[in-house]
Amino acid sequence: MEAGGGKEHFQKQRQVLIFFVLLGIARAGSEPRHYPVAEEMESGSFVANLLKDLGLEVDELAARGPRVVSKGKKVRLHFDRQTGDLLLNEKLDREELCGPTEPCVLPFQVLLENPLEFFQAELRIRDINDHSPVFLDKEIILKISESITPGTAFLIERAQDLDVGSNSLQSYTVSPNSHFHLKLQDNPDGIILPQLVLDKALDREKQPEIRLTLTALDGGTPPRSGTALVHVEVLDINDNAPEFAKLLYEVQVPENSPIGSQVAIVSARDLDIGAYGEISYVFSQASEDIRKTFQINAKSGELLLRQKLDFESIQTYTLNIQATDGGGLSGSCVVFVQVVDVNDNPPELTFSSITSPIPENSPDTVVAVFSVSDLDSGDNGRMMCSIENDLPFLLKSSVENFYTLVSQGPLDRESQAEYNITITVTDLGTPRLKTQHNVTVLVSDVNDNAPAFTQTSYTLFVRENNSPALHIGGVSATDRDAGANAQVTYSLLPPQDPHLPLASLVSINADNGQLFALRALDYEALQALEFRVGATDRGSPALSSQALVRVLVLDANDNSPFVLYPLQNGSAPCTELVPRAAEPGYLVSKVVAVDGDSGQNAWLSYQLLKATEPGLFGVWAHNGEVRTARLLSERDAAKHRLLVLVKDNGEPPLSASVTLHVLLVDGFSQPYLPLPEAAAEPAQADPLTVYLVIALASVSSLFLFSVLAFIAVRLCRRGRAASLGGCSVPEGHFPGHLVDVSGTGTLSQSYQYEVCLMGGSGTSEFKFLKPILPSGLVQDAEQN
Repeated sequence: MEAGGGKEHFQKQRQVLIFFVLLGIARAGSEPRHYPVAEEMESGSFVANLLKDLGLEVDELAARGPRVVSKGKKVRLHFDRQTGDLLLNEKLDREELCGPTEPCVLPFQVLLENPLEFFQAELRIRDINDHSPVFLDKEIILKISESITPGTAFLIERAQDLDVGSNSLQSYTVSPNSHFHLKLQDNPDGIILPQLVLDKALDREKQPEIRLTLTALDGGTPPRSGTALVHVEVLDINDNAPEFAKLLYEVQVPENSPIGSQVAIVSARDLDIGAYGEISYVFSQASEDIRKTFQINAKSGELLLRQKLDFESIQTYTLNIQATDGGGLSGSCVVFVQVVDVNDNPPELTFSSITSPIPENSPDTVVAVFSVSDLDSGDNGRMMCSIENDLPFLLKSSVENFYTLVSQGPLDRESQAEYNITITVTDLGTPRLKTQHNVTVLVSDVNDNAPAFTQTSYTLFVRENNSPALHIGGVSATDRDAGANAQVTYSLLPPQDPHLPLASLVSINADNGQLFALRALDYEALQALEFRVGATDRGSPALSSQALVRVLVLDANDNSPFVLYPLQNGSAPCTELVPRAAEPGYLVSKVVAVDGDSGQNAWLSYQLLKATEPGLFGVWAHNGEVRTARLLSERDAAKHRLLVLVKDNGEPPLSASVTLHVLLVDGFSQPYLPLPEAAAEPAQADPLTVYLVIALASVSSLFLFSVLAFIAVRLCRRGRAASLGGCSVPEGHFPGHLVDVSGTGTLSQSYQYEVCLMGGSGTSEFKFLKPILPSGLVQDAEQN
């Protein structure tokens, strides 16, 4: 259910994003707004306030991140995000930006983010009268035959004015004279051409030359003007004017043609002979651009390139060529030069915004907004934009060659933290030209990975009786995130057993996970310790994981064997009775001992250290049974004292000793009173030893009294149904506290002893009659 809900939420987010993108494209496709501005205004001048047109309030501007983008790399406008004012970044020269084109329009876009939206607009630059009319030739020479009749019109070089509209050239005037007046003629292109009309016949003999001042006036306020000197030379009679073979020449020239290459050859002929038949070719009404770009051979009429052509700047040229003979008569033709585009401009890529780094796990994030352009035309100016296919990004086309680079699906910083994206823009010309731009996108980390332990569980070993604050091992966890999201802090988790004092036993270093035993551990009290360790990162929200730690306490040989039987309580010694008729191997007694340690530290072995008569008795090393080693004889002493050593298998081994008293008797039919022991030799004991002996004797006496009381109660209960002289044997096993739980070196459950309590006028005593073997052992003995 949670996965389905997350997917539905993701689809809703994507639908909302697509809606805003389509809304931005639809708005961008609407009719652009026009904003007028006069040329030559100072940088920072106010153009317009766009808040109303953008449909935004002042407090929304910062969040939308508006910026002005335009074609090319030069940004001529600035958008004030505080007020919404559109300002100039620099002075604008209309003539430089648009030339003779009117109106002069500079398109631009306002890019809004969050969501992405384009607002199209145009800046219309209004012309001011900042240029005066200029004659390219300061002196215009006219050669006119004296035979020319009045009324003949002579076309003279026009002036140039870079302004447009009413500020452009409007009229001409000529200085007062008696031979000519000025006539203005409009050509199809709207250009005013000045002509001198002859009013009075010329007479070379009277006046061989005439000098006139020609003034050009524009329509600005106040008007500007420019002047040129017209020098009229009066010639002899020439009755045939040159004639061109064609009045219109049309040629196509590739823009990459080298300087000095031939454009065309014009040809005219004159039927006159001599000087009147010699023809020279010159440009007529040629602009400054034409004169800089072309040159004509005055004798041959060959038209040559003077500088490189650039289709992106000028696509066509119209050249007026005049052929003049030696008599002053002339003819003209027009050469129309069409510049053929060559794919000589690679595409240009201009970024409006780049967002890096971007957070991981965020789908459809706008990484960059950019525009592409190509100064060429036709297929040479058509472009394709692409990126590598193996990247989780895609390009989306918007309007006016604008593209957005968007992440395709959520990114994973742990898989790849940095992407180098190469954006390739290729035109469709021949040969194809391309431009590449590399964008480095960094992926910022999001805390989406919990710390991971190197092991799910750890087993540590520590020997008991360790020193406090002992380093016992450590745990380790790693986090695939970065920065604070990857910084791991370790801690002990509350144990499942509320009675376990974990905080007083173990501590952990929060920075590196090292574990320490806070106090000495005792194997006999605590063999194993289990707890969980947590690893938490410092992200927001923090993520964590757990691992199980098992601490095993290793046993140390710190407990000496403890003898359970015979009791060593300082009271009258327990004497074992052995009949003199006992066979070799007769079981005299068994030393029962235990060891609080475990493993080989609890393996006990028994050894007879000292005996009154060596060789008469022996001790089995593994079970502590004391048996006769040979037949007894009358010569053997009646009383024997055996010193048995009980030793464990630890390193170093620990031991304890016990004294066993044995009395040889002829049989069990006569009562026996134990003989008093010889007085022990007085020994000097220190007070501490005395106190210890007294304490041990007290405890042993209490224990023996409890055992005897328990046995007496049991015997009394079972003796009610027996005769007065009968003897009952208690059923059941030997008390459990005398059993060696380790299974080696102590009294086995397989042995019980039959005890008969005798009553009479003489004495009372315990007599050990014989061992009673369990049925299992009897069967085993019979089989053997």
